Amino acid sequence: MKDSWESGDPYEHYMGRWSRLVAESFIEWLSPSSGLKWLDIGCGSGALSEAIINKCEPASLTAIDHSEDFVRTAQKRLGSRVHCRVGNALSLPLDNSSINITVSGLVLNFISESEKALSEMRRVTDAGGTVAAYIWDYAGKMDFLRHFWDTAVDIKTEASNLHESKRFPDSNAGALKRLFEKLGFVDIETKSIVITTHFRNFDDYWKPFLGGQGPAPSYVMSLRGDQKNKLRQTLKARLPTDPDGSISMVARAWAAKGQISQ
Repeated sequence: MKDSWESGDPYEHYMGRWSRLVAESFIEWLSPSSGLKWLDIGCGSGALSEAIINKCEPASLTAIDHSEDFVRTAQKRLGSRVHCRVGNALSLPLDNSSINITVSGLVLNFISESEKALSEMRRVTDAGGTVAAYIWDYAGKMDFLRHFWDTAVDIKTEASNLHESKRFPDSNAGALKRLFEKLGFVDIETKSIVITTHFRNFDDYWKPFLGGQGPAPSYVMSLRGDQKNKLRQTLKARLPTDPDGSISMVARAWAAKGQISQ
């Protein structure tokens, strides 16, 4: 089954609200100077680009994604403050050393050739500049997805290979650091970013999975009606629900940054 990444609005409801929280912490950790030329790779619906605009006073910001619909969604959201364009992370449509700081949020693990993508990010960043990225900790603390996939596998063992902890076992600080080291970055640092994913009630948790964007929603859309209902009912019984019906779980992202030697 292939992940779907074609529609910005459903993705925003599914993951965008959590992406914003992580993006804000990520930017605070980078603590960049103002007046820099920025590039956002795999911009999605624009959460990281929005944090850059709001907190960093960039001289310019280009946001790139492979999905035309995501690019349209991000451009509508961000307006003229950002130049959003369709592009391939493995062959960036920018000149060498044309950017001061290149970032990527929650996408590097989904790129089949992540080393090549990071190499491209390095190519377009000038000497003394920064490249930084963050990914979800799928193999560790990503509780709202772990509950989903554990339940899906218990119901249908064929879902085991789709479990994101199994698909992305190297989504951790050590693997990120080694990737940056391999490509010759200097002054490499890593960071754990922990947020709370709070859902008002079970429907607030479940309905975003019906949008069809991303691995888990794509899986839900592949199920028959009775299978989908069984998954829904089992999850509802298993999730850690507070007396008021709300559900709170922990999600963690790992971030890494490195410099281009001068």
